[in-house]
Amino acid sequence: MTGDQDRAGGQAGARVKDSRQDRLKLALRENLKRRKSQARGREDVASEPADGSVDDAGGNEPRR
Repeated sequence: MTGDQDRAGGQAGARVKDSRQDRLKLALRENLKRRKSQARGREDVASEPADGSVDDAGGNEPRR
């Protein structure tokens, strides 16, 4: 009898562990997306001219 309870408890524990793994996996994926987005934002700021202007002499936006 106790063997049956142990196996059932083990399965429930495995489901909790799987659920936790899934949550961690999703959190890591979202963290990676956020960090990549932040890095892209930093690259955009670094590529701007030193004087801060984004327009060329003609008043048009520069080509990208």
